[in-house]
Amino acid sequence: MSEYAKGLEGVIANESALSKVEGQEGRLSYLGYSIDELVEHCSFEEVTHLLHRGKLPSSDELETFKNELRQNREIPQGIIDYLKAAPQDANPMDVLRTGVSMLGLYDQRAKVGEPDQEANRLVAISLVAQTPVIVAYYHRARQGLDFPPVRSDLSEAAHFLYLITGEEPSEAAAKTLDIAYTIHADHGMNASTFSARVTIATLSDFYSAMTSAIGTLKGPLHGGANEGVIKMLEEIGELEKVDAYVEDCLAQKKKIMGIGHRVYKVLDPRAPHLQKMANKLTEELGEAKWLKMSERIATLMREKKGLNANVDFYSATVYYSLGIPTDLFTPIFAIARMAGWTAQVLEQLEDNRLYRPLTKYVGPAELSPVTAISER
Repeated sequence: MSEYAKGLEGVIANESALSKVEGQEGRLSYLGYSIDELVEHCSFEEVTHLLHRGKLPSSDELETFKNELRQNREIPQGIIDYLKAAPQDANPMDVLRTGVSMLGLYDQRAKVGEPDQEANRLVAISLVAQTPVIVAYYHRARQGLDFPPVRSDLSEAAHFLYLITGEEPSEAAAKTLDIAYTIHADHGMNASTFSARVTIATLSDFYSAMTSAIGTLKGPLHGGANEGVIKMLEEIGELEKVDAYVEDCLAQKKKIMGIGHRVYKVLDPRAPHLQKMANKLTEELGEAKWLKMSERIATLMREKKGLNANVDFYSATVYYSLGIPTDLFTPIFAIARMAGWTAQVLEQLEDNRLYRPLTKYVGPAELSPVTAISER
């Protein structure tokens, strides 16, 4: 029996009231509200208010909060210049990581040292509002397109879709992305949240913590998994080839992207909501191929391995159906999770303690003498 938990699995490092992930039961809740109820009755803005302020807003509070978000969408000219100058073939997550880091250069509220939580709450609002603008503007810049002016009359989801296309989205498209934002907003002590809390626990600044989180989310074992789903579907090509592909992967012990979850031992509670939206989009767009392929893969893996599709599996199909480029899938994850990351950092600072785990040393047991360089 190992005397340590590799990857910190099962280790409790702190307390949080923000989200409860019940892996064995397949349940997720934010501050005591089931994700199912929140998707059904609340917008992403309401969920962000819940995470940031600890309560669902009244109608008046929601209007005030939405106005705060909308008034903070403008990004500094220096960052606009950077987005235009960035390589057109850059990874959008790299551009976002650098763009968010640059935001800290223009925000005097983000200070190192003892936290000013009132100032930090304002910074958190700005980050939620500006992150989607950075993503959308870079997507426009790499195509040589102009930047639509930010608007203050659209929801967070609708505004992002408007910025990347230059056209106001349909109500159905905006609602679909709003649901995707909601179910991705927070998820316990995942890798990117942990990295954000570790960074802010040193009393570094807010933007450094978010830069850490974005860099962590980029990895294919975390946020990058949803891009892998579409790449897999494109590699398979046709519904008729799914069975052979799955059999080959199982024979070679290769991972099927979007299947299984580190925490959820039963169905990922977020997956059915995106599956439902994927079905709805398919009905509207008449493009059933990708969903049928996805459903067949999910069925085979459930039958053969007892594994269920996770949130990445269906989010990929949903984003693809919305016409969103594959390399923006993970940045959209970051846009949604910015609500949770910022809330987690605010919570960390309320009762802060530096993270300092130990390491199990496995190097040489005995000390060796240092020989002269001429004798080595």
